[in-house]
Amino acid sequence: MRTDSFALRHIGPDENDLQNMLATVGVESLDQLIYETIPDDIKLQKPLDLPAAMSEYEYLNHLSKIALKNKIYKSYIGLGYHEGITPSVIKRNILENPGWYTAYTPYQAEIAQGRLEALLNFQTMIADLTGMELANASLLDESTAAAEAMTMLFALRSRAQKKANAVKFFVSEEILPQSLSLLQTRALPLGIELVIGNHEDFDFSTEFYGALLQYPGKYGQVNDYAAFVEKAHENEIRVAVAADILSLVLLTPPGEFGADVVVGTTQRFGIPLGYGGPHAAYFATREEFKRNIPGRIIGVTKDKDGNRALRMALQTREQHIKRDKATSNICTAQVLLAVMAGMYAVYHGPKGLTYIANKVHGATKTVAEELGKLGFTQKNTSYFDTILVEADAAKVKALAEAKEINFYYVDDTTISISLNETVSLMDINTIVAIFAEVAGKEFTEVEALSEAKVITGSNSRTSEFLTLDVFNSYHSETALMRYIKKLERKDLSLNHSMISLGSCTMKLNAASEMLPVSWAEWGNIHPFAPVEQAEGYQIVLKKLEEQLNVITGFAATSLQPNSGAQGEYAGLMVIKAYHEANGNGERNICLIPASAHGTNPASAVMAGMKVVVTKTDEKGNIDVEDLREKAEKYKDSLSALMVTYPSTHGVFESSIKEITKIIHDNGGQVYMDGANMNAQVGLTNPATIGADVCHLNLHKTFAIPHGGGGPGVGPICVAAHLAEFLPSNPVIKTGGEKAITAISSAPWGSSLVCLISYGYITMLGSEGLTDATKYAILNANYIKNKLEGHFQTLYTGERGRAAHEMIIDCRPFKKNGIEVGDIAKRLMDYGFHSPTVSFPVAGTIMIEPTESENKEELDTFCDSLIAIKQEIDACTAEEPNNVMKNAPHTLQMLTSDNWVLPYSREKAAFPLEHLQDNKFWPTVRRVDDAYGDRNLFCTCAPIEEYVEA
Repeated sequence: MRTDSFALRHIGPDENDLQNMLATVGVESLDQLIYETIPDDIKLQKPLDLPAAMSEYEYLNHLSKIALKNKIYKSYIGLGYHEGITPSVIKRNILENPGWYTAYTPYQAEIAQGRLEALLNFQTMIADLTGMELANASLLDESTAAAEAMTMLFALRSRAQKKANAVKFFVSEEILPQSLSLLQTRALPLGIELVIGNHEDFDFSTEFYGALLQYPGKYGQVNDYAAFVEKAHENEIRVAVAADILSLVLLTPPGEFGADVVVGTTQRFGIPLGYGGPHAAYFATREEFKRNIPGRIIGVTKDKDGNRALRMALQTREQHIKRDKATSNICTAQVLLAVMAGMYAVYHGPKGLTYIANKVHGATKTVAEELGKLGFTQKNTSYFDTILVEADAAKVKALAEAKEINFYYVDDTTISISLNETVSLMDINTIVAIFAEVAGKEFTEVEALSEAKVITGSNSRTSEFLTLDVFNSYHSETALMRYIKKLERKDLSLNHSMISLGSCTMKLNAASEMLPVSWAEWGNIHPFAPVEQAEGYQIVLKKLEEQLNVITGFAATSLQPNSGAQGEYAGLMVIKAYHEANGNGERNICLIPASAHGTNPASAVMAGMKVVVTKTDEKGNIDVEDLREKAEKYKDSLSALMVTYPSTHGVFESSIKEITKIIHDNGGQVYMDGANMNAQVGLTNPATIGADVCHLNLHKTFAIPHGGGGPGVGPICVAAHLAEFLPSNPVIKTGGEKAITAISSAPWGSSLVCLISYGYITMLGSEGLTDATKYAILNANYIKNKLEGHFQTLYTGERGRAAHEMIIDCRPFKKNGIEVGDIAKRLMDYGFHSPTVSFPVAGTIMIEPTESENKEELDTFCDSLIAIKQEIDACTAEEPNNVMKNAPHTLQMLTSDNWVLPYSREKAAFPLEHLQDNKFWPTVRRVDDAYGDRNLFCTCAPIEEYVEA
């Protein structure tokens, strides 16, 4: 056994497992299975051209050497990013804890109550600090949150009597540059006209439907916006405010001066800079807009026994339900980072946050006063943490960089300085010394922070915040450690059992991939630092782009999109730019198969395209003749086809090259959704099947952990003719020669977690990556064969094989009174998270085991499903009081003196022997979704208020 082989540790089945599994599947070799699964005309003819695999030890040494090439300067650049302090108790117990980072999106609420509570804390924190009624459980970054505000208000125009046809959106010139760029990206295809200007000169005309203000402004000025908001409302114009979260501890919350939406980032609440991400953005609004708010909302409901329970609320708003009628394509959130930010507020509480905010503000005032003594003019009349100084930028820059300090140089004579939580008196004196040298003057070292007041009057916060017990109870490390552990125990993650979610690829997130995420050399770099200071990042990001080019067969990659849905949108916008550059701007038809994921049509509409749905045949494959007919019908306006491969039904369709040729013959481009890339790597690729662009889910195929619903990364890879259109950034240039505007806030998106995918590819190498794909296909077909005779697999390829996932049909069980949701809940009693329920076919479950699971775990999972099938057979529609309908069974039920159910406690909780040794207890009984939607509570209000309502 090669103990230094990462592939040996990553891939579940060993040699003994392999032979037994091949026999069950009915093939003599793994290669025979692949031959019977993947069409001959798309198979790669040679191995991936990648360097030999590194061992884990070699890789960590390799990455530590590259890390030393990063220069960790003190960055006072600001622009929405600030160095902060991650409390060690949060870093160790959440960021570095697989119990938190390997969990899935909390669609199965009964086994996700811990994460849901942590997210409810986050929502409460946001609502309190912003002064709004409702907040979601995080968005991707501040710029995309601002864009979501713009589009939500656009969708709400019909509620304003005079605004149904208004298309102008005012944007303050104080806006962050990256946010403006992303607003431009999003506005253009929707026909929104951006008007950028000074809010004091705004004319409030009837042509405007909304406005966006920055609070404080990009260079620190704090404006009093109350009169602006009041006048806007008089003219039926809704107002969004992008607000710095820490400043709201001291500044009047936007909700209190009338804002309709408040957005921003929680990065400075204990989240590393990470060269741009991932960071949890926030989005808060009025309760009247609850059915329009993008992203996930955590709500309070009750379980079957009437006990308080949490769940994801109002899911009918989301893109996977509304499809092309959705106003957002948001799919991934930033859950892990939102949990950390929420815990930062829990740990520090209102008094701790006030101390931190006052310290930051005091440091800023002190620097301003000292520079004033040296003769420099500070231009902001009111500020929180950022000052704008008139000085010779070239001289300051030379001296500052010599002392390993970054400021933001607005122009030749203006410098923006943003201070943060980490700043000490020594740091303040270093800053002042630089300016003293420029001025040629002596200065007296600062020994205490200024106590002068800058924030006064209507801009000064007077309202309380974070008054609930959860924010006032866990201020010692022991207390917080135990609170975090209490929540962790309520969640089923990959460190307990396999999570076989079809389309979601919950594979091992190896420790050696994860460790560098905590290293300071990667965590403490500002995304707008000069690129020469981030040489280590530049090496890794460039190498990762090259690796993804090799894997996909494409010519270029952009890592900027920070979720799969953002990748979809980016790919379509690149296609749109390509057509426009060729004089074909009229091409706006996007063909999408009926089986596609809901983000596909939502992304297409956001990109300004018109969706035309193509049929699937009785085998679940794309109906080629229907596709041909529609492609030819729209040949003069065809923009793109969006296709998932292998299909959403878990099949390698043999007609794929014919399909892509049809699109090309009729002037369109082919976008491949990379959700199922785990079945392609090393065996085929998007270029070979004829695609022009694909997005990849690095949080699926390339091992970034799901983190309870995020972070995600969704880079796009493109053929050579599309490379010049890859997205840019207004502060640090990225992308092609004819780059589209920004897709996310940071130049390279969520750079920090890209280290994980780089590690995954580097340690597996060509052979390991290919083997991972083969074993993913083997594991899926093994489950398929093990379940034969008990469950029917809905779709297979022409030779009877599944790809890396398959769909089993649960609709026949309705005659027994059993729905697919009952199976999902009963699986919890067996210690498993349910596979994907009712997607892409209602009444089915889609199973994807990944390559990381060994035969023993697969057998336990199959035994559990087979046992459940036997329980279903014993059920009748006439008698709903059965083990299936009552699932899941909690510890409280099992230990109650009152047991009146018509089956034993052992049958309820310990139906198979493996549970005696490793039992996971759902915290609550089946949650009442409808009750939670009718009675929407999205903050952690006292239980008395909930009960009274």
